[in-house]
Amino acid sequence: MEATSPSSVLWERFLDRLHASGMIAWLVLAAIIGAGTALGAVFFIELISWVERVLYEDMPHIWPALGRGWYILAPVIGSLIAGPIIAFFSPEAKGHGVPEVMEAIALRGARIRPRVVVAKVAASAACIGSGGSAGREGPIVQVGAAFGSTLAQWLKFSESHTRNLVAAGAAAGIAATFNAPIAGVLFAVEVILGELAIRDLSSVVLSAVMASTIARHILGDRPAFGIPFYTARNPWEILIYLILGLVGAFIGVAFIRTLYFTEDLFDNWRFPKWLKPAAGALLLGIMGYLYPQVLGLGFVPEDELRLGVPLHQNLPHVFGSGFPVIEDALLGNLSLTLMIILILLKLIATSLTLGAGNSGGVFAPALFMGAMTGGSFGWVARQLLPNITAGAGSYATVGMATVFAAAAHAPLTAIMIVFELTDDYRILLPLMGAVVVAVVIAEHLEPESIYTLKLVRRGIRLFRGRDMDVLASVKVTEVMDPNPVTVSADLPAASLGGLFLQTNSHAFPVIDANGRLWGIVSLTDYRRAVGDATNVDPALKVRDIAVRSLVVAYPDETLRDVAHRMAPRDLSRLPVVDRHDPRKLLGVIRRNDIVHAYELGLVRRGFAVGDLPGAPPGTAVARFVIHDASPLAGKTLAELHLPEDVLLIHIDRGGQTVLPHGDTVLQAGDTLTLLSHEGNAEVLQHLWEDLNAPPENDQQDTQNA
Repeated sequence: MEATSPSSVLWERFLDRLHASGMIAWLVLAAIIGAGTALGAVFFIELISWVERVLYEDMPHIWPALGRGWYILAPVIGSLIAGPIIAFFSPEAKGHGVPEVMEAIALRGARIRPRVVVAKVAASAACIGSGGSAGREGPIVQVGAAFGSTLAQWLKFSESHTRNLVAAGAAAGIAATFNAPIAGVLFAVEVILGELAIRDLSSVVLSAVMASTIARHILGDRPAFGIPFYTARNPWEILIYLILGLVGAFIGVAFIRTLYFTEDLFDNWRFPKWLKPAAGALLLGIMGYLYPQVLGLGFVPEDELRLGVPLHQNLPHVFGSGFPVIEDALLGNLSLTLMIILILLKLIATSLTLGAGNSGGVFAPALFMGAMTGGSFGWVARQLLPNITAGAGSYATVGMATVFAAAAHAPLTAIMIVFELTDDYRILLPLMGAVVVAVVIAEHLEPESIYTLKLVRRGIRLFRGRDMDVLASVKVTEVMDPNPVTVSADLPAASLGGLFLQTNSHAFPVIDANGRLWGIVSLTDYRRAVGDATNVDPALKVRDIAVRSLVVAYPDETLRDVAHRMAPRDLSRLPVVDRHDPRKLLGVIRRNDIVHAYELGLVRRGFAVGDLPGAPPGTAVARFVIHDASPLAGKTLAELHLPEDVLLIHIDRGGQTVLPHGDTVLQAGDTLTLLSHEGNAEVLQHLWEDLNAPPENDQQDTQNA
């Protein structure tokens, strides 16, 4: 047997002391995550600025005749960099990032691949710096979460501790970006974790405080925006803010639906994935080039259109995060016409950027549209009720919170982030009232948020940060029998009786002479045709008693859909066929397969089977890692010969789930989750030790040596 290296022994001792040291070590780790995320945020922000300077300040000197045409070319260049990174290196970097963090917490034990940090920073910087309409907050949240997850995996923490450090990283991301530590904590609790657990709070708070402190020191101790001083002119003005909440709800819902509508268009487009972001960027660039010239025909004052040079200081309003434009709206420096138009243009620009598969966040675009919505609303209210309303800037400030709250369904985060930006408690009353109205109306119009809708479309429904709709997350192809017993349509019906007894099956798919699906024959069909007869007519064939009108399943649909199809007719199994060729039999899905998949799915998501009503009590679950020297590396699952009461339910390979099949080859580094109906974790521990024991020949050689 290979001896354990001294370094491994020291590392194991360090981990044992770390795990036993309690709260002090826990808080130190939270501070490290906060500091690391803050430094990552600073680097990311500087990288975006560098990309912007290269594309809009340096490169235009190469081809000066192109002029404002760089607004078309630069986003395409950035997307040609981001597209391959997302398509070939890390698909998790696609889109706004937060749903991927939520999915990792719900389904993968909060394990996020370390490469996500590199991919998200590179792809998002290329996208946003080149003019892509997206925010930097989502990427920083994902980077902080990935950093926390990587550190937890490296230190071999439990799933609950890993979830906590992921939330700490997410909170640090928001705190570092907006200089808003309280909003960062609320975002982690309200959006990422989905529940408030006191045990999680201390580390999340400390991480956010550390991130905000470091970011302030490097980037400056000032809020993200310059905010006008709020003054309440009349108590009745609160009613006007409530109406603004209603308007903000409609804009937030429009943002959700437009973004996912565009994403569907690009996902269904048969085009290379790595080029789709560039196609969206081309449309964005054309829009950024044209709209200032069109508005300059008399719709908007010319000094607002940024048609001059240098290009670097005159980017179109809808390019990038749009923070300078947001600040202009908050200070009341934009005209009514421009603000109204920018609501629509920013909606389209963000949908073209993220819907096409680029990388960036939705936080800043929501704040942008909210500022324009509130600014426009405040301008009109000021004209209609000059003696009651404050300036347009105050409404723009509240508008930011209403649109974000409506899109994210996160009222506490929205309220606190604007409060921290204003540093004025007097705006809290109109802010809270408008946000509550926005969230209530938005949830009525669109039950899912801009974050959770992406998960629901993947079959993942969250409750307190965990996936509860288990069957909606499992595909038919994962649990179907790909090699079912079939019978020929020309087989004598008399042969079915023995076949039913031999296989203990209740139905068989029927195939024709070419191996194509012809129908299905059940035990009920056989008994109905034969009755009590001892001698079956030899001329009676399977085709004479089989059913030809079939209810079928498809390999790419979820078990939830199949279960709903089987229940009304009390069917015990369905043939699985190709969507494009309904007579091509791919397998069979049985009711028992669905029940089995449901139990396994619950365990994968952190719920013990024994905790379910009617389930066998005393179920034990344990996770084991295959080390480099393990004799299991290179073996198939069939070669393990696990006892009947032990089940392998999950394989984690580098943060990715590998579905366990008999021919699955185990690799060093795999984490196996075993379930035992004995209800004793020691049973699994002894079994694991036996599986990892060296062969008898190796033991004899060791003893002889």
